[in-house]
Amino acid sequence: MSKPIHPTLTSAYYAQCVISFGIAVGSVAIGVAYLPVDAWVRAFLAIAVLYTVTSAFMLAKCVRDRQELGAMSSRVDQARLDRLLSEHDPYKVENL
Repeated sequence: MSKPIHPTLTSAYYAQCVISFGIAVGSVAIGVAYLPVDAWVRAFLAIAVLYTVTSAFMLAKCVRDRQELGAMSSRVDQARLDRLLSEHDPYKVENL
């Protein structure tokens, strides 16, 4: 049996993701702040961006949790199969 390869998260990749997210949110915030519209329109757009960001985080968490649950159930199934195979003796004759 081969063990599945687990992806690793390097610190450089993590830093790149955090910086990219910061730049994206910052640029949207600056864009909303300097829009030539009334304050209520800016507030509406700011709330909409905030809602989009939080829902994106929630979606990413749900996808991660679903993937981890699938990986855990497949590990349990694999352990059951390994136990059955280790207990099975193909040369054992059953008494009838």
